[in-house]
Amino acid sequence: MTSSIDPSTSPLLTDLYQLNMVQAYLDRGETGEAVFEFFPRRLPARRGFLLAAGLETALHFIENARFRPDEIAWLEQTGRFRRNLLDFLANYRFTGDVHAIAEGTAVFGEEPMLRVTAPLPQAQLLESRLVNILHYQTVVASKAARMVLAAPGKLLLDFGMRSAHGAEAGLLAARASYIAGFAGTATVLAGLQFGIPVFGTMAHSYILAHDDEMQAFEDFARSRPDNLTLLIDSYDTLAGARKVVALAQKLAADGIVVRGVRIDSGDLIASSKEVRRILDDGGLREVQIFVSGGIDEDVLASMAKAGAPIGGFGIGTNLTVSSDAPTIDCAYKLQEYAGLARRKRSTGKETWPGRKQVWRQFSGEGRMIDDVLSVEGDTQDGTPLVVPVIKAGERLAPPPALETIRQKAATTLAALPEPLRRLDPGFHYPVTPAEPLRQLAEAVDRRGR
Repeated sequence: MTSSIDPSTSPLLTDLYQLNMVQAYLDRGETGEAVFEFFPRRLPARRGFLLAAGLETALHFIENARFRPDEIAWLEQTGRFRRNLLDFLANYRFTGDVHAIAEGTAVFGEEPMLRVTAPLPQAQLLESRLVNILHYQTVVASKAARMVLAAPGKLLLDFGMRSAHGAEAGLLAARASYIAGFAGTATVLAGLQFGIPVFGTMAHSYILAHDDEMQAFEDFARSRPDNLTLLIDSYDTLAGARKVVALAQKLAADGIVVRGVRIDSGDLIASSKEVRRILDDGGLREVQIFVSGGIDEDVLASMAKAGAPIGGFGIGTNLTVSSDAPTIDCAYKLQEYAGLARRKRSTGKETWPGRKQVWRQFSGEGRMIDDVLSVEGDTQDGTPLVVPVIKAGERLAPPPALETIRQKAATTLAALPEPLRRLDPGFHYPVTPAEPLRQLAEAVDRRGR
C-alpha cells in the first residue's frame, strides 16, 4: 500500500501534531479564516541575502494535496482520530488564497515569502510540507547564487545528487541551482521533469576498467563523441593530459573533437595551469579544463584570484547540503485568526502580526537600496513584492516557465548592492519595520495583556 503513495502530493507527509490540532479545531468548531505566513526569522551566518525558491513546487502541493482512501483507512486503523477528522481529510481540498514573493527574488529576515489565507484547519494542515519545500530549495538556491556571483562567466554544473539527503532533495537541488544560474545538472530525471540541461562525462571506474588509459580514452571517444570530455586524473594528471594531446590528432582524422578535460583531484589551481600549458603546446588551445571535487564559493574566488585557466566546475556536496549553512531559521506562523491579528512573543522568536507586505526601493541604476516591512493595507514607496497567486483554491495564472524564473533570479543578482554581489560578510541590507506595523504589534500586545 505505502509504496505507491506519491509524497509530492500526499498530505500524510506531515507531522502528527498537525493532525492533532486539526482534530481539536474541528471538535470545537474553530474553522474561521486564518492567515499564516512563511518567513525566515534571520539569515544564516555568511548569508547577506537569500534567494527565494520552491514556490512552484509548493503551489503544486497546495493545489493537488489529496488524501487517498487507503491513507484514510490507515488513519482510522490507528484509532487516534474521530470520524469528523477522517471525513474532513477524505474530502480535503484547498479553497483559500495564497500570496507570495516570486521565486528568484532576494529576501531577508522577517519578510513573508508565502502567505496562506484559508479556514484554520486547511491552513494548519499545510504547514509541515510547505516549510519542507520552501526551506530546502531556498537553502540550495541561496548557496548556488553565491557560487554564481563568485565565478562570473564560468560554467557551473550541479553534480550533487549522490550526496543529497534523499531522492527528492537531489532532484529539487537541480531545480534550485538552475534557477540561481547554474548551467545544468548531472541528474538525468531533472532533464525530463524540469527541462534542465543535463551534462555528464565519465567516472574513474571507466578508466580503471581498462588496462590502458589511452585505450580507455579512445574507446569512450568513439562511443560518445559529442561534447567529448575526458577524465585525466585517474593515475597521473599531467600524463593524462599528454595522452589526450597524442590521441586528439587521431580522433580528429575521424571527425571527433576533444572539447574538454576534467580534473577531479589534487591541487586544482596548479594542475590546471600545467594542463593548460600541455594542451596549448599540443595545439589544443580550444580544449576547456573542467574541474570538480570540493568546490564552493571560497574555492571559486581563490581560483579566480589565482588566474586558474578553468572554464567550468562540477559542484556536488557543498551545493546540495549547503555545507556551511545547511539550514535557515524559518517559520510558518499564524498571523491572524477570525479577523484579529496575532503574534508570537516568545523570547528570540517574536513575530510581527497581521498580513504583511514588503516594499523594495531601487536606485536610478536599478540597484536595491532598502526594504520596508509593513501591514498589507499600508502605502510605502517602492515596489510591493508579495502578490496574489491563488484565489479561492484556483491559480490566477499558469505556472511560469523555469527559464522565466531563472531570468528573474539573474535580474535579482544583478540588482544586489555591490557589497552583496562581492559576498562581503559584514554588509547588512536594511529592512525597516514601518510605524503602522509597530503600532499593530503594540495593539496586539495590549489586547493580550
